[in-house]
Amino acid sequence: MSAERYRDAGVDLAAARAAKDRIARIVAEARTGLSVGGVGGFGGMVRVPEDVPSPVLVSSTDGVGTKVLVAIRAGVHDTVGEDLVNHCVDDILVHGARPVAFLDYLAAAAIDPVTVAALVEGVARGCRRHDLALAGGETAELPDLYHEGHYDLAGTIVGVVAEDRVVTGDAVRPGDVLVGLASSGLHTNGYTLARRIIFDDAGLDIDSPLPGVGTTVGDALLAVHVSYAAALTPVLDRVHGLAHITGGGIPGNLVRSLPEGVGARVETARWTPPPLFTYLQEAGHVSRSEMFDVFNMGIGMIAIAPAGAVASIERSARDAGVLTWTIGEVVAGSGIRID
Repeated sequence: MSAERYRDAGVDLAAARAAKDRIARIVAEARTGLSVGGVGGFGGMVRVPEDVPSPVLVSSTDGVGTKVLVAIRAGVHDTVGEDLVNHCVDDILVHGARPVAFLDYLAAAAIDPVTVAALVEGVARGCRRHDLALAGGETAELPDLYHEGHYDLAGTIVGVVAEDRVVTGDAVRPGDVLVGLASSGLHTNGYTLARRIIFDDAGLDIDSPLPGVGTTVGDALLAVHVSYAAALTPVLDRVHGLAHITGGGIPGNLVRSLPEGVGARVETARWTPPPLFTYLQEAGHVSRSEMFDVFNMGIGMIAIAPAGAVASIERSARDAGVLTWTIGEVVAGSGIRID
């Protein structure tokens, strides 16, 4: 098939080449001392850090879900790239891992070099902030799979941790304290429901003021996912477990960090969810239990630690600019109780 026939079928090779040239320049600025080889190879290569004894590789793959539809509606594409990196960093931080390499995957109906460059620049910015090598990625033009103007964004992260310092949650015991670290908003979860409430039910648009929140819809919904690496890395040796509060909310994620035979009680009176969550609950007529099942409710990460470690965790988070609350405790039994 000639380039002209391919373009007629929906794939523009010239636009794809232009996008790849811009991506290569951005990726070149997001390499680290662990990077090996050049930009544009079939695989990304990084060295395992020499200062990690008995290294264990920790990997995770995720996306930013329908938050991309908010970015498309707003015409702001770089923040979801940063969201993606921060989300993945937090996923492996749960196991005590330091991030070393990241790869992104972008699929779209058509390749727009400007949009692609903004997306990758957001990814690169997140990588630079974590001294994380952007080792490569893939851009796919799939006009028969995506609606015009739409795209999807996903990423894979690889981190490393010494085997004797892996955080698994096995050390969690009844009496341990739950320390909640503040989120910046929805992070990357619950957007299907949030969009339905705000755009469909309430009839608001991206530039509309969001009642009771003090910001526009776009600013509230595109707030960048918090990375908790700076807040928690200095105190990883003090925690028994960590839970990244993503899809499924506190009940669906905290349970993943508890060993068999223990549960947790979360006391919601200990913190006040940001106004965005109050708006969504009231405007969408969403039950309290569903709010906690869908959204993070202002808690993006939970550290599980003995009582004697709480002060140091709170201090480390405060130094990183992250608010914390003591929100509950680990109890004998099973399951998550939301009081």
